[in-house]
Amino acid sequence: MDTAMETAYSDDELYTAFLKGDSHAYDSLMLRYGDRLVTYLSGFLHIPEDAEDLMIEAFARIMVKRPLIGTGCFKAYLYKTARHLAARFHQKTVKTGTFCIDELPEEPSDPTILEDLVVTGEETHILHRCLERLSPELREPLWLIYFDDLSYKEAAKVMGVTAKRIDHLLERGKKALKKELEKEGISHENS
Repeated sequence: MDTAMETAYSDDELYTAFLKGDSHAYDSLMLRYGDRLVTYLSGFLHIPEDAEDLMIEAFARIMVKRPLIGTGCFKAYLYKTARHLAARFHQKTVKTGTFCIDELPEEPSDPTILEDLVVTGEETHILHRCLERLSPELREPLWLIYFDDLSYKEAAKVMGVTAKRIDHLLERGKKALKKELEKEGISHENS
């Protein structure tokens, strides 16, 4: 598969191709979700290198075990696997910390793009700082739904709760996040 074709295939098609022996299909899934999974895991571990190791381990477990994953469930299965690995790792080695997000990308050559990136970067930094202040129970569903684009059903599978619980946590999380943003001088009128 070439890069242009990889994006045309669904997770289900790529995973099925992997199960039939196409290692390129599995590489495509890693490229599709690897970076986002590392960022998600960094929220638990706060050390990017550990998050990268666990991302690789999550993919390796799926590669070795080759589980039968329901239609449309690969992403949720992957995140749930990674979440379990992070929880186990956290119990063994990590105490507490803050949610860790990478800084702005390299400087672009166009100054107008740079200005836009600085403004967006500052807003993103404030948002992530406010997210750090939330309890993990409220932060995680916000992250899964709004940053990783999981559905309520997928987020519920990842967290091991019902979709109704996700809805409740999101409602509480958005209210708590709004309060934190207001402390930073960002109100609904400004955003």
